[in-house]
Amino acid sequence: MTKRALISVSNKDGILEFAKELVALGYEILSTGGTKKMLQDNDVAVTAVDEVTKFPEILDGRVKTLNPMIHGGLLGKFDDAAHQAQMTEHGIEPIEIVCVNLYPFVETISKPNVTWDDAIENIDIGGPTMLRSAAKNHQYVTVIVDSDDYANVLEELKAHGATTIETRRKLAAKVFRHTAAYDSYISNYLTEEEFPESLTVTYELQQNLRYGENPHQQAAFYQKRLGSDFSLAYATQLHGKELSYNNIQDGNAALQIVKEFDMPAAVAVKHMNPCGVGTGATVEEAFDKAYAADPTSIFGGIIALNREVDAATAGKLSHIFLEIIVAPAFTEEALAILTQKKNIRLLTISFEQEKQDKFNVVSVEGGLLVQEPDRYGFADAEIKVVTNRQPTEQEWAALKLGWAVVKHVKSNAIVVTDAQMTLGVGAGQMNRVGAAKIAFEQAGDKAKGAALASDAFFPMSDTVEAAAAAGITAIIQPGGSIKDQDSIDKANEYGIAMVFTGVRHFKH
Repeated sequence: MTKRALISVSNKDGILEFAKELVALGYEILSTGGTKKMLQDNDVAVTAVDEVTKFPEILDGRVKTLNPMIHGGLLGKFDDAAHQAQMTEHGIEPIEIVCVNLYPFVETISKPNVTWDDAIENIDIGGPTMLRSAAKNHQYVTVIVDSDDYANVLEELKAHGATTIETRRKLAAKVFRHTAAYDSYISNYLTEEEFPESLTVTYELQQNLRYGENPHQQAAFYQKRLGSDFSLAYATQLHGKELSYNNIQDGNAALQIVKEFDMPAAVAVKHMNPCGVGTGATVEEAFDKAYAADPTSIFGGIIALNREVDAATAGKLSHIFLEIIVAPAFTEEALAILTQKKNIRLLTISFEQEKQDKFNVVSVEGGLLVQEPDRYGFADAEIKVVTNRQPTEQEWAALKLGWAVVKHVKSNAIVVTDAQMTLGVGAGQMNRVGAAKIAFEQAGDKAKGAALASDAFFPMSDTVEAAAAAGITAIIQPGGSIKDQDSIDKANEYGIAMVFTGVRHFKH
């Protein structure tokens, strides 16, 4: 019986060498279209699929392998007498190896200004069908979707005359992962519903991590293809150790904050909360402010900057123990300074924000929570001054800064700021006045004349009372409590300007 291999690939990497090796091992090669032509042009004997099906390719190539002469050869059980009798009756010969990859749908929809018709024409039908048929029948058929597997298959064929069942099972599983991912890209592209009846999300392995949050937990980092460029998943690492699980979490938190600012800004993060945020006329000035906000907690932290790092800023960064510095770019002089520190991770990221993720996905035991990202900013809010006193120009600047930061702080959250930097951050507390007390303690005397931002409304006036005692002169909060008037009256009593935004910024 002639051994047969069906080869039809859009990714031609390594396929010529693979096909030649199969021919040398006694396989007849079946192929279609561009793959067939490429093999023939390189003197590889090929049998056209339409010679097997006795039916021409039709409908602009939409139908060519969807035929019993192909799928009977893929799905027939080699050791089942009834199957073999039927195959013999209909002149169907078994196919032992299938090497197929699919039309480049994702690459097509990634192109700028791709047309709907072009996207639809790049949905592969015959390829996934052949792969699924072969993978279902992996007891007998070796199916390959990834060029990285060519070498191992050839090694086993040369050593044993066949692949092992363990290899065939692994390859089949990879095929079903591949076709499932392929279908998910298509379904997501076509889906218009905000929350469809089922949700399939595909991620691709970027790296195995040394461990997770703690050394006893295994972990890996997956990248969302077609995801946001403004993310750790698409960062370029220029220097330093591999990213850890906690590095990635903290780095992501820092990026989400720094993207709030158009002016030069620096963000320092520890344990997914900002310990210092600063703005300025230059990135150096912004970093100075972020450092001054909390020179203790910044130790071992993650720094995100939204401007190129220059030599002056790098010199200051180099004097602190930091895990990561992420920025749009580093000057050559800055790199020369910072790369003297062996382990520090230096990352660059596109700050263009052309492509943003539509949803945030968070896993819970047994399910997923899906929501839109919180992109609601100060410009979107219906700002209402509810006290007798209006904020001053300096207080408005501080309120805007506080409002930009507080939505990225774990709830309950209170942030104290001046016009250029955070002064105190109270994060993740079970009650709001407790968060405020932590922020006031950190701010110390700097709280006098500063602004306070709260991620949610005040259920009672005690936070305003504490703010007044600390010297706060302006407050921004959502409002909406049944006891709002108590807080307004208390603010008026102490001459504090208070602004309602109408929008809550919980972060759990």
